[in-house]
Amino acid sequence: MIKKQRLLFLLVLSIALFFILAACNKDTQSDSEGSGNAEGENKASEGEASGDKILVFGRGADSIQLDPSKVTDGESIYVTNQIYDTLVRYEEESTEVKPALATEWKVSEDGKVWTFQLRDDVKFHDGNDFTAEDVVFNFERWTTSAEFVYYGYMFGASEDNMKGIIEKVEATGDYEVTFTLSEPNAPFLYTLAMPPFGIASSKAVEEHGEDYFKNPVGTGPFTFEEWLPDDKITLKKNPDYFGEPANVDQVVFRVIPDNGARFMELQAGSIDLMMGLNPQDIATAEGDDNLQIIRRPSMNVSYMAMNTDKEGPLADKLVRQAVNLAIDKEQLISLYEGIGKAAKNPIPPSLWGFNDDVEDYGYDVEEAKALLAEAGYADGFEITLYTFANPRPYMPQPKVTAQAIQEMLKEVNIKVKIVENDWDSHLDATENGKHDMAFLGWTGDNGDPDNFMYVLLDKDNAKMGSAGNIAFYKSDEVHDLLKEAQVEMDQEKRTALYMKAQEIIHDDAPWFPIAHTTPPLAAKKSIVNYVPHPTGSEPFNLLDIQE
Repeated sequence: MIKKQRLLFLLVLSIALFFILAACNKDTQSDSEGSGNAEGENKASEGEASGDKILVFGRGADSIQLDPSKVTDGESIYVTNQIYDTLVRYEEESTEVKPALATEWKVSEDGKVWTFQLRDDVKFHDGNDFTAEDVVFNFERWTTSAEFVYYGYMFGASEDNMKGIIEKVEATGDYEVTFTLSEPNAPFLYTLAMPPFGIASSKAVEEHGEDYFKNPVGTGPFTFEEWLPDDKITLKKNPDYFGEPANVDQVVFRVIPDNGARFMELQAGSIDLMMGLNPQDIATAEGDDNLQIIRRPSMNVSYMAMNTDKEGPLADKLVRQAVNLAIDKEQLISLYEGIGKAAKNPIPPSLWGFNDDVEDYGYDVEEAKALLAEAGYADGFEITLYTFANPRPYMPQPKVTAQAIQEMLKEVNIKVKIVENDWDSHLDATENGKHDMAFLGWTGDNGDPDNFMYVLLDKDNAKMGSAGNIAFYKSDEVHDLLKEAQVEMDQEKRTALYMKAQEIIHDDAPWFPIAHTTPPLAAKKSIVNYVPHPTGSEPFNLLDIQE
C-alpha cells in the first residue's frame, strides 16, 4: 500500500521547487520576463496618461484560435466571448437564457420548428449590418466540415449527415430566422447560448478565408486588435455595442505559463486579474489588502480517461476497474487544497440528473490486484499517461497529480510513463487517440447533462481527430439512453435516463473521475462587478476598474 508520506513528499517537493524558482526569478530575471513586466507597467502608465482603462488578464496558455466554432478549449473561448454574440445568452449567474441577438422566439407544438425575431439595430465590427442571412450563413458554414467540432458535438453531425438534427435554417424575413429540426431537442435553446455558436460576419469570413481564425469579426462588446502568439491578445471597446457598453477601454490577455510567476505579477501590479492560481497562494491573496479572491461556481469535472479502443490492457473492463481501485482519490484531492471535491460521475452534483446512488470504487489495492490477476495481468504492464503542462480550472497542478497516480499504480505493478505536452499539443494527441491514459476535464456549457455525457462519453463523439470522447468509449446501451434523453422534453423522464446511463458508465469504467472544483481567480481590489459564470467564461463588459 502506498504510504501517505510518499504523496506528501511529492507535494512538499513541488512547493519547495516553486519557492526556489521564484527566488531565482526575483534575483536574476530573464530579459523576456523583464520586458513582460515593463510592458504591463507601461500599459498601465499609458492608460493613465490617456485616461483609458486597461484590463490586463493573466492566464496560463494562449488561445488556439479565435474562431469559436472550431475550438473546445477555454483559453480560446475566454477571448471569443468578448468578440461575439449569440442568438440568446445566459443570465449573469445561471444558465437560464435571455435575449441577445434574438429578441424573442417561439417553438412549434411538436418541438421541431423554432422561430426567432432578431434585433434590427446591430452592426458587425467591420461595419456591416447584422441580418437573418448572417445567421443562415453561419449555421450553413458549420455543416461544411468536421472541424466545426462543437456543431457535431451538440447537433449530432457526422460524415454521413453533416447537418445533424438541423434540417434547415431559413431567413423568413430580414430579421427573422427559422430552424427546422428533424426531431425535438430538449437542450436546443440553451445550446444556442453557448459561445461556440457566436455569429460571425459573413463578409469577414469570406474576405479572410482560411485566415479568419486570426481575424475575428463579431458584434460583441469588444473588437479584435492584435494577437502576438504565446504573448498577448489585445481587444478594444466596441463603441457601437447594442448591449451594456463596456466600462474598460481595452482588454489585454497575457500568457504567463507558470502559476507562481503569474501571481507574482499580480502582486507587483502588472496584471489586474488572473486565473490558474496555485491553491497554496489563496491564503496569501486573501491576506493582501490590495487583492481579492473570486470563486467561480462549480460546474466542471476533471478525469483520467482510459483509451478503451486501443489494443492492450485498457480494452478490458476489469483492468479499468482495477485502475479505479488502485488510486487513493482522497489523497489525490488533497492536492487541490480545498478547491476540489471528489468526483464519482461524469456530471457534477450541481446539475440535475446527477446519480448520487452510484457508489464510488474507493481505494482497495488488494482488490485491484485480484482484478488484474483475473484479467491476466498479475505481473502488471507498462502504460502511458498523457498530461498537460498548463494549469486548468479543473486541475491546478497536473504534473504533481500525474506523479501521484504514477506512484499509486506502481503498487499494483502498473508502470506509468508520464508524457507531458503543452496545452495545444495535448489536445491534438488526445483527440487522435495517441494516449493510453490521459488527463482532461470539462466545464459545462449549457447547464444540461447532455453537454457532459453526450459530448464526453457517447460513441458519436469518439471520432479520431476530433474526439470529445477521448476514452473512445462506444457503448450502444449508453448511446441509446443519451439519444432518447435528447428528444424527451419531460425533465423527470430525462433524469431517469441519465441516472441509468451513469450506472452503466460507472461499471464500464472508461474514466477515473477525479474532481469537481470551484476555480479561484485572483484580482486587484480595484476590480469590481466581476461575476464569474458557471460555464467557465463571461463577457467583460459589466466589470469595472475603480482605482
